Amino acid sequence: MKQKSPNTLYAYWNELRAGRIAPRRLEIEPSRIAGVLCETFMLERVNALDYPYRLAGTRLCELFGSELRSSNFLTGWQESDDALLARQLALVCERGAVLALEIEAKASPRYVLQFEAVLLPLLHTGNGIGRIIGAMGLASPMPLLGAERPLLRRLMTHEVIWPDGGPRAVLERSAVSAPVQAAPRLPASQSQKRGGPRLRVLDGGRSFWKPGSR
Repeated sequence: MKQKSPNTLYAYWNELRAGRIAPRRLEIEPSRIAGVLCETFMLERVNALDYPYRLAGTRLCELFGSELRSSNFLTGWQESDDALLARQLALVCERGAVLALEIEAKASPRYVLQFEAVLLPLLHTGNGIGRIIGAMGLASPMPLLGAERPLLRRLMTHEVIWPDGGPRAVLERSAVSAPVQAAPRLPASQSQKRGGPRLRVLDGGRSFWKPGSR
């Protein structure tokens, strides 16, 4: 079973980039991914350890029990995952990698959620990658939501994917145009992976995107 939100976002992103290392932030049309916006988010790269949410879908905020906007994506992980995630996010922003994650989040032994996510680079200012768009879908059964919310996150598996077969310099690839081709599924054979995450399907819901957001 494949996650709908990560695969839908990846297919749209891959079509939109049209052979470039990444599409531009302002090229994203929320109406094209309306069905998965509630599980979509956007990060800003401030520095190597600070990736605040610029936007976060309503379903994600509901599951995590708080408004994610302005909070740091690297906050709330178990200590051993922090440095690894920071290195991988640097690959997204500096080399145009795609990052696929399997995540476990829990607030107590009886409240455990499993998510699958994909993070994708976006050109923002000039030819630099300053934004990351992502989608995170619930891969475990939906629990009854009470007062508990997942506080600690653990990285179960990760996969670094090179859509064009290998890393490329941002400036080298940012201005190249190519005919739009049908977007392939996430190519595990072109990745550096640990544990081989898979993306499963989950229907989306309400839109969260606000026109004019950066």
